[in-house]
Amino acid sequence: MSRVQSVERAFAVLGALADGPLGVTEVADRVDLPKSTAARLLGSLVHEGAVEQVPGGTEYRIGGRIVTLGAGVRPSRSLVALARPRLVELAARVGETAGLSIPDGFLVHYVDQVDGTHPVGVRDWTGTRFPLHAVSSGLVLLAHMHPADVEAFLAEPLQRYTAATVVDPAAIRERIRRVQLDGFAWTRDEVADGISSVAAALADEDGEVVAAVHLHGPTYRFPAPGAEPEVAELLVASAARISASLRQVGGSAGQADESPSIASSSQVAR
Repeated sequence: MSRVQSVERAFAVLGALADGPLGVTEVADRVDLPKSTAARLLGSLVHEGAVEQVPGGTEYRIGGRIVTLGAGVRPSRSLVALARPRLVELAARVGETAGLSIPDGFLVHYVDQVDGTHPVGVRDWTGTRFPLHAVSSGLVLLAHMHPADVEAFLAEPLQRYTAATVVDPAAIRERIRRVQLDGFAWTRDEVADGISSVAAALADEDGEVVAAVHLHGPTYRFPAPGAEPEVAELLVASAARISASLRQVGGSAGQADESPSIASSSQVAR
C-alpha cells in the first residue's frame, strides 16, 4: 500500500466514523476494504490519537486529536487570537503568567502564554503537553468530560511528577466534583515543585468545553496570602468573557471585545 493510498484510506475511515462509533467489520464494509486492512488503519489512527476505542466496547470513534484540530478552526480568528487580549489583561492584573490550553485526548496541550510582570517568573510552557490529572487546566477539562471517558482515563496508571501529584482515582473524582461546583481548580507543586496554578474552562457557541485558561506562578508568592478567592474570581470572569466572544464569532464577532475590561493598576497576587 503506497503512502498516498494509506492517507486516502485513513481519511475514508475517519469519514465513516464521523457518523458515530463503528466496529471493525462495519468500518471495512463502509469503506470497501478488507477487514484486516481496516483493522491496521484503525490501529495506526488510534496510535496517533485520531481515533479511540469506545471504553468497555469494541467500537471505534473519532479521537481527541481530531476534535482538538477541529476546535482550532474558526471562521474568522483562532481561539488563541481571541483569547490573547484577556490573557494580557489577566497577566497585568494579577502579575503572574496567564496561559491557554486545549485538550489533546487525555493530555493538556499548552498553546499560548503571556508572562506576568514579575522579574522572576516561570518558564514558557507553550507547546508542552501534560496528563489531565497533573495540571489545573486538565482538572477543569476532566470536570466537563463524559463520565465514561473520565473512568477510562482513571483506569490507566497515572504519572506522578512530584510528591504532591494526586494520582489516587478517588481523590481525583472528588477534585472533579469540586471543580463542577466551584468553576475552577487549583494545583500546587503537582506538575513541578514550586509552581502553583489555577484554571477555568472555556465553552464554545454550542456550550462544549473546548479549552481552559489558567494563571500560574511560583508557589512562594502565588497566590498571595488571602488573595486566592479574588484570583479565582478574576480568572472565572475572564474565562466567561472569552467564552462569550467564542459564541459571538461568526455572528457578531465585531462586538466580541465590548465586554468590560478586567485590567486594573492594582495587582491582587503580589
